[in-house]
Amino acid sequence: MRTQVAIIGAGPAGLLLGQLLSRAGIDNVILEKRSLDYVLSRIRAGVLEQGTVEMLHEAGVAKRLAQEGLVHDGFALAFRGTLHRIDLKQLSDKTVTIYGQTEVTRDLVEARQALSRPTIYETDDLALHGIDTDSPYVSFRANGQRHELRCDFIAGCDGSHGISRHSVPTGASRSYERTYPFSWLGLLVDRPPASHELVYANHDRGFALCSMRSTQRSRYYIQVPTEDRVENWSDDKFFDELRRRLPADVADGVTTGPSLEKSVAPLRSFVAEPMRFGRLFLAGDAAHIVPPTGAKGLNLAVSDVHYLFDALHRHYRDNSDAGLATYSARALARVWKAVRFSWWMTGLLHHFPDRDGFDWRIQQAEFDYLAHSRAASTALAENYAGLPY
Repeated sequence: MRTQVAIIGAGPAGLLLGQLLSRAGIDNVILEKRSLDYVLSRIRAGVLEQGTVEMLHEAGVAKRLAQEGLVHDGFALAFRGTLHRIDLKQLSDKTVTIYGQTEVTRDLVEARQALSRPTIYETDDLALHGIDTDSPYVSFRANGQRHELRCDFIAGCDGSHGISRHSVPTGASRSYERTYPFSWLGLLVDRPPASHELVYANHDRGFALCSMRSTQRSRYYIQVPTEDRVENWSDDKFFDELRRRLPADVADGVTTGPSLEKSVAPLRSFVAEPMRFGRLFLAGDAAHIVPPTGAKGLNLAVSDVHYLFDALHRHYRDNSDAGLATYSARALARVWKAVRFSWWMTGLLHHFPDRDGFDWRIQQAEFDYLAHSRAASTALAENYAGLPY
């Protein structure tokens, strides 16, 4: 088998890159370890930066997004029972759109199928070869047979546990990591949201978030200890704890119901650099992880794809490798700003078990500053709505 770009991973990053390449006439094949049903069933976040929405329009996959996405001009911070609204539109001239990552993936899968571009699911024994040569290839098994996919470049979009980053030679990469001493317990329920905009709450008992997937489906989160388990939380127990952490008027808006899904997610920051190794280019979670507090995970994957597509397009269209040479530096410059923002938001909103009274008073001062400083609120709005590519 032969293609121009082999893409490892059929998540949003891999599918979006494949869609952009296909529309530009650049041949590509996507290889995915999981089944199509598994890929389409993964429940993830759904706060899209304006730049992400624009990229999905550029890729020709935004029709349903435009019809069903919820455009938000702002969000609220809750502290000590009070709410402070961050007006994204007024402060940054940008908005965010609520549209689930599951729906983004479905739109991209359907667009790829419409173009009849190949995606090979349920691959086994996948390995990357010759990434530091001019003739890389990918070996794998599918349907019981062994295959080799020859290519010009490999795009590693297969997440933090995928083969791509782990194929980098020892010593050729450096990683940076911060593990947080708590997790998020999330619950999905078919009930109207508690508020028409997202509410991020800081409370003595821990962080809470009121989010949504649509006008009739809500997503709620509470901070829990790292060792906590879903089995420890009934739906009633979850909703009782959620309400304790919210201002009274927001808590009154929480409508309970049977959960569609509950899960515990640990929080960490991770960056591997560089993001290029010869003919292998990493994108999305294969290169970096951020805590979900700043809603940057999917959006960072899209910005990586923006830079990588631009580099590959210039290579094939203009016979220029300038974009390939600068891909890692360009992507990482934006990645680290998002990592910083996510780290800051996490520190602002969570209860840290090892913090003392001084740290608590600093948190109070930070909220007070945000509530009374347009400059501070503007900085928050600019980062939340998304920095430019």
